[in-house]
Amino acid sequence: HVQLVESGGGSVQAGGSLRLACTASGFTFDERDMPWYRQAPGNECELVSSLSNGGVIYYADSVKGRFTISRDNAKNTLYLQLNSLKTEDTAMYYCAAFNYYWGQGTQVTVS
Repeated sequence: HVQLVESGGGSVQAGGSLRLACTASGFTFDERDMPWYRQAPGNECELVSSLSNGGVIYYADSVKGRFTISRDNAKNTLYLQLNSLKTEDTAMYYCAAFNYYWGQGTQVTVS
């Protein structure tokens, strides 16, 4: 069965950095486009970034130049490097697959 496990979140000061990871299992990871979403309390879920199986990358305007998405297909893992963090980046971050399966999320708190 499909499983997604996010990790790497934490509490940092503004300007700090974090590296999120999403380890996937139960499907052929290297064949799938993979996204990162985030949701802050009271806000809608937002697509932050995505990386297609062909290497096409999308970033939301709010994170361009600060976040970097990457993947290691040998490890079935998707990454999101978060730099120059702002308080407005505070949210639960999720990866997803097939627009249906979601991980449990990893909390990022910027103060």
